[in-house]
Parts: sequence; structure tokens; C-alpha cells
Amino acid sequence: MLDDSVLSAIQKSVLCWLATVDSDGCPNVSPKEIFCVHDRATLLIANIASPGSARNVATHHAVCASFLDVFVQKGVKLKGRARLLDKTHDRFDVFAKPLADLAGPRFPFASLFAIDVTAVEPIVAPSYRLYPDTVEARQIESAMRAYGVRPAES
Repeated sequence: MLDDSVLSAIQKSVLCWLATVDSDGCPNVSPKEIFCVHDRATLLIANIASPGSARNVATHHAVCASFLDVFVQKGVKLKGRARLLDKTHDRFDVFAKPLADLAGPRFPFASLFAIDVTAVEPIVAPSYRLYPDTVEARQIESAMRAYGVRPAES
């Protein structure tokens, strides 16, 4: 499910966006900073400060996590079923270790979202579809101008 191109897209993302559904059926989207791939079918996200997402996952397991390279304006959307795992789960330490390594002492967490991925879809900015001559280098230049940034000097 999570092939090398999907793994690459995830690794290029600084944030991911987790979409959940509340008890009234209303969607909720929340940024997440600490995430990793557990295996080729499971995504892990640290629950650092997301009581709403945790509450939503407890009642509606369907979620969507989006990863986007804001400069290239491409990424992936992962749909699946989430479980909230806390320290009482028998394998919590195994799941939490790579997230804790990423988080360090700055972002402690007592639970995590384990997402069994059921579908992967590309995210592509409309300009790639509307203008077939669009190339990534031009998208990067445009995004850098829009964000007021420059490439790091080597």
C-alpha cells in the first residue's frame, strides 16, 4: 500500500493534516507534526495536543491524512481506519519509539494514532492538470516567491 513514492512524499512533509469526523458527522482537520510509517500499511501519528481528534477517532474510525510538499505542490492522501493507542496497549512502546525519537523531550505524548491505510491517492495542484506544460521547477520558484523564501545556500 505504501510504496516508495508514497514514503518519499511523506518524508518530504513537515506537517500532515489529519481529517476526522466528530459525533455530529462534522469534519475536523488538524495539523500533526510528529508522524512516521510503521510498515507498508500502517501510519503512526503522535497525539501531542489533539483531544478533539482523539475523541473523534473513538467514535468514527474513518480518517484521512494528507501530506504535501508545499513547494512542488504535490503529495499524497492516505485514507484508512484509525485506532487510538495509549500506554495500556501491549505494543505501545514498539509503536511509540520512532515517534518519541522524532519528538524528543519537547513534545511528550501519552497516546498515538495508528492508521491502517486502505487507500492512497495523489494530491496535485490544479495547475498541473490545467496547464500540461507545468513543471516542478516552476512551481517551486512560484511558491518560493509567494512564501518569500530562497533556497538554502550549500
